[in-house]
Amino acid sequence: MTDDVIELILADHRLFEDLFRDLRDDTNDRAKVLAELSTRLVAHAEAEEAEVYPALRKFKKVDAEEVEHGAEEHAEGHQALLALMEIEDTSSEDWEDHLQKLVEAVNHHLDEEERTILNDARETVPDERRAELGTKFVEAREERIAAGCGDLDYVRELAERTEDRIDE
Repeated sequence: MTDDVIELILADHRLFEDLFRDLRDDTNDRAKVLAELSTRLVAHAEAEEAEVYPALRKFKKVDAEEVEHGAEEHAEGHQALLALMEIEDTSSEDWEDHLQKLVEAVNHHLDEEERTILNDARETVPDERRAELGTKFVEAREERIAAGCGDLDYVRELAERTEDRIDE
């Protein structure tokens, strides 16, 4: 298991993609998969914003505007996640439409983050510092998971709290 923050973030990104595939399959227990996605997605975003993004802003070759944009995209993802979680009928067309919006929002963010922030960090941030950030990222992520960050009430509160970050 690596402690490189970049590799840890990328592993989470691949997990999100796997969970999206599971959510698209209507033979799965979509409510259960959505609960796992919600927990993992919120914990990941909050750990990045608490531990990784502030540290990366200090490196001149990591674009601070891209880091701020990443936080805005987290807020958009929280909004899309909440909208999906509030639909009870996982077999409805409305649920499918909101799933698609969530997938698009998150995949857009993953793509941009990987191409900009993470590539810049890979080239700029020393291995030792990436390992330190990886440890902090995992600790923060696990703390958020243990606190139940994926439940509907918390996601609702998070979406409200971060709504002003969204650049419309």
